[in-house]
Amino acid sequence: MESKEAPKRMDRRKLIRNGMQLSLGLSLAGVAGWSATKSSSDDLVWQLDPFKCVQCGRCATECIVTPSAVKCVHAYALCGYCDLCGGYLKPDPNARTTAAENQLCPTAAIKRKYIEEPYFEYEIDEPLCIGCAKCVAGCTSFGNGSLHLQVRHDLCKNCNECAIARVCPAEAFQRVPASTPYLIKGDFTKGKKG
Repeated sequence: MESKEAPKRMDRRKLIRNGMQLSLGLSLAGVAGWSATKSSSDDLVWQLDPFKCVQCGRCATECIVTPSAVKCVHAYALCGYCDLCGGYLKPDPNARTTAAENQLCPTAAIKRKYIEEPYFEYEIDEPLCIGCAKCVAGCTSFGNGSLHLQVRHDLCKNCNECAIARVCPAEAFQRVPASTPYLIKGDFTKGKKG
Protein backbone atom coordinates (compact mmCIF):
# COMPACT_ATOMS: atom_id res chain seq x y z
CA MET A 1 0.00 0.00 0.00
CA GLU A 2 2.66 2.45 0.87
CA SER A 3 4.32 1.98 -2.45
CA LYS A 4 1.12 2.95 -4.29
CA GLU A 5 0.65 6.18 -2.24
CA ALA A 6 4.19 7.42 -2.78
CA PRO A 7 3.77 7.86 -6.55
CA LYS A 8 0.46 9.74 -6.00
CA ARG A 9 2.15 12.17 -3.63
CA MET A 10 4.91 12.59 -6.14
CA ASP A 11 2.33 13.39 -8.82
CA ARG A 12 0.66 15.97 -6.57
CA ARG A 13 3.98 17.61 -5.87
CA LYS A 14 4.75 17.72 -9.58
CA LEU A 15 1.29 19.09 -10.26
CA ILE A 16 1.71 21.84 -7.65
CA ARG A 17 5.22 22.64 -8.85
CA ASN A 18 4.13 22.69 -12.50
CA GLY A 19 1.12 24.84 -11.58
CA MET A 20 3.36 27.31 -9.74
CA GLN A 21 5.79 27.40 -12.65
CA LEU A 22 2.93 27.96 -15.09
CA SER A 23 1.44 30.79 -13.01
CA LEU A 24 4.91 32.36 -12.63
CA GLY A 25 5.43 32.06 -16.39
CA LEU A 26 2.05 33.65 -17.12
CA SER A 27 2.77 36.44 -14.66
CA LEU A 28 6.12 37.17 -16.28
CA ALA A 29 4.53 37.07 -19.75
CA GLY A 30 1.86 39.52 -18.55
CA VAL A 31 4.49 41.89 -17.15
CA ALA A 32 6.52 41.62 -20.37
CA GLY A 33 3.42 42.31 -22.46
CA TRP A 34 2.50 45.30 -20.29
CA SER A 35 6.08 46.60 -20.58
CA ALA A 36 6.05 46.23 -24.36
CA THR A 37 2.73 48.10 -24.57
CA LYS A 38 4.00 50.77 -22.20
CA SER A 39 7.23 51.30 -24.16
CA SER A 40 5.39 51.47 -27.48
CA SER A 41 2.93 54.05 -26.08
CA ASP A 42 5.89 56.02 -24.72
CA ASP A 43 7.13 56.24 -28.30
CA LEU A 44 3.94 58.08 -29.27
CA VAL A 45 3.13 61.70 -28.48
CA TRP A 46 0.03 63.86 -28.86
CA GLN A 47 -0.16 66.19 -31.84
CA LEU A 48 -2.73 68.42 -33.44
CA ASP A 49 -3.51 67.80 -37.10
CA PRO A 50 -3.57 71.30 -38.65
CA PHE A 51 -5.70 70.01 -41.53
CA LYS A 52 -8.51 69.05 -39.11
CA CYS A 53 -8.25 71.96 -36.62
CA VAL A 54 -11.31 74.26 -36.53
CA GLN A 55 -9.69 76.97 -34.33
CA CYS A 56 -12.23 76.49 -31.50
CA GLY A 57 -9.97 78.06 -28.83
CA ARG A 58 -10.09 75.04 -26.48
CA CYS A 59 -6.33 74.47 -26.74
CA ALA A 60 -5.86 77.65 -24.68
CA THR A 61 -8.39 76.71 -22.00
CA GLU A 62 -8.27 72.92 -21.67
CA CYS A 63 -4.52 72.16 -21.56
CA ILE A 64 -3.20 71.17 -18.13
CA VAL A 65 -0.09 73.28 -18.78
CA THR A 66 -0.42 77.03 -18.19
CA PRO A 67 -0.03 78.67 -20.63
CA SER A 68 -1.00 75.90 -23.03
CA ALA A 69 1.59 73.57 -24.58
CA VAL A 70 -0.17 74.21 -27.89
CA LYS A 71 1.46 77.11 -29.72
CA CYS A 72 1.01 78.84 -33.03
CA VAL A 73 3.68 78.00 -35.58
CA HIS A 74 4.33 79.70 -38.87
CA ALA A 75 4.84 77.74 -42.08
CA TYR A 76 7.04 80.28 -43.83
CA ALA A 77 6.97 78.30 -47.08
CA LEU A 78 3.23 79.05 -47.38
CA CYS A 79 3.27 82.67 -46.21
CA GLY A 80 2.64 85.53 -48.60
CA TYR A 81 4.41 88.02 -46.27
CA CYS A 82 1.39 90.31 -46.69
CA ASP A 83 1.05 93.86 -45.47
CA LEU A 84 -2.55 93.08 -44.46
CA CYS A 85 -1.98 89.79 -42.66
CA GLY A 86 -5.30 88.25 -41.55
CA GLY A 87 -3.56 86.51 -38.68
CA TYR A 88 -1.94 89.69 -37.41
CA LEU A 89 -4.50 92.48 -37.90
CA LYS A 90 -8.17 92.40 -36.89
CA PRO A 91 -10.59 92.17 -39.81
CA ASP A 92 -11.84 95.75 -39.29
CA PRO A 93 -8.93 97.61 -37.67
CA ASN A 94 -9.38 101.20 -36.50
CA ALA A 95 -6.41 102.13 -38.67
CA ARG A 96 -3.74 100.30 -40.66
CA THR A 97 -1.24 100.52 -37.85
CA THR A 98 0.37 97.96 -35.59
CA ALA A 99 -1.21 99.50 -32.48
CA ALA A 100 -2.37 96.96 -29.90
CA GLU A 101 -6.06 97.67 -30.54
CA ASN A 102 -5.60 96.65 -34.19
CA GLN A 103 -3.76 93.39 -33.49
CA LEU A 104 -5.68 90.13 -33.47
CA CYS A 105 -3.46 88.35 -30.92
CA PRO A 106 -4.60 89.08 -27.34
CA THR A 107 -1.06 88.66 -25.97
CA ALA A 108 0.95 90.33 -28.77
CA ALA A 109 2.71 87.03 -29.48
CA ILE A 110 3.07 87.80 -33.19
CA LYS A 111 5.95 90.07 -34.08
CA ARG A 112 5.89 91.91 -37.41
CA LYS A 113 9.15 92.78 -39.16
CA TYR A 114 9.40 94.96 -42.26
CA ILE A 115 11.24 93.33 -45.19
CA GLU A 116 10.54 95.65 -48.13
CA GLU A 117 7.45 97.33 -49.53
CA PRO A 118 4.84 95.72 -49.31
CA TYR A 119 6.30 92.64 -47.53
CA PHE A 120 6.45 91.85 -43.82
CA GLU A 121 7.65 88.80 -41.93
CA TYR A 122 5.68 87.47 -38.95
CA GLU A 123 7.32 85.58 -36.10
CA ILE A 124 5.66 83.89 -33.15
CA ASP A 125 7.00 84.73 -29.69
CA GLU A 126 6.13 81.30 -28.25
CA PRO A 127 6.38 82.19 -24.53
CA LEU A 128 3.64 84.79 -25.13
CA CYS A 129 1.42 82.48 -27.22
CA ILE A 130 -1.47 80.91 -25.29
CA GLY A 131 -2.76 78.70 -28.13
CA CYS A 132 -6.05 80.59 -28.53
CA ALA A 133 -6.05 80.12 -32.34
CA LYS A 134 -7.35 83.63 -33.08
CA CYS A 135 -4.45 84.28 -35.45
CA VAL A 136 -4.91 80.85 -37.04
CA ALA A 137 -8.61 81.55 -37.67
CA GLY A 138 -7.72 84.95 -39.18
CA CYS A 139 -4.99 83.50 -41.36
CA THR A 140 -7.25 80.71 -42.55
CA SER A 141 -10.20 83.06 -43.26
CA PHE A 142 -8.33 85.95 -44.88
CA GLY A 143 -5.01 84.40 -45.88
CA ASN A 144 -3.33 81.21 -46.96
CA GLY A 145 -3.33 79.29 -43.66
CA SER A 146 0.39 79.54 -42.99
CA LEU A 147 -0.30 80.06 -39.26
CA HIS A 148 -1.44 76.90 -37.47
CA LEU A 149 -1.30 75.23 -34.06
CA GLN A 150 1.06 72.49 -32.90
CA VAL A 151 1.72 70.79 -29.57
CA ARG A 152 5.22 71.84 -28.47
CA HIS A 153 6.84 68.73 -27.01
CA ASP A 154 9.34 70.61 -24.88
CA LEU A 155 6.28 71.88 -22.93
CA CYS A 156 3.77 69.02 -23.25
CA LYS A 157 3.44 66.49 -20.40
CA ASN A 158 2.22 63.86 -22.94
CA CYS A 159 -0.71 62.91 -20.71
CA ASN A 160 -2.10 59.44 -21.04
CA GLU A 161 -5.42 60.99 -22.07
CA CYS A 162 -4.89 64.50 -23.40
CA ALA A 163 -7.34 66.95 -21.78
CA ILE A 164 -7.63 68.91 -25.03
CA ALA A 165 -8.09 65.81 -27.20
CA ARG A 166 -11.00 64.77 -25.00
CA VAL A 167 -12.95 67.98 -25.80
CA CYS A 168 -11.70 68.75 -29.32
CA PRO A 169 -14.82 69.11 -31.51
CA ALA A 170 -12.91 68.24 -34.69
CA GLU A 171 -11.07 65.24 -33.20
CA ALA A 172 -7.90 66.87 -34.50
CA PHE A 173 -5.62 65.39 -31.81
CA GLN A 174 -3.88 62.11 -32.50
CA ARG A 175 -0.94 60.06 -31.33
CA VAL A 176 2.05 60.32 -33.66
CA PRO A 177 5.53 58.75 -33.49
CA ALA A 178 7.89 60.65 -31.17
CA SER A 179 10.54 60.45 -33.90
CA THR A 180 8.36 62.67 -36.19
CA PRO A 181 6.20 64.61 -33.72
CA TYR A 182 5.17 67.63 -35.80
CA LEU A 183 2.57 67.94 -38.56
CA ILE A 184 3.65 71.19 -40.18
CA LYS A 185 1.47 72.48 -43.03
CA GLY A 186 4.42 73.73 -45.05
CA ASP A 187 6.07 70.30 -45.08
CA PHE A 188 3.97 68.53 -47.69
CA THR A 189 5.85 65.25 -47.18
CA LYS A 190 4.47 64.90 -43.64
CA GLY A 191 0.95 65.39 -42.46
CA LYS A 192 -0.67 66.16 -45.83
CA LYS A 193 -4.10 64.62 -46.14
CA GLY A 194 -5.52 63.63 -49.44
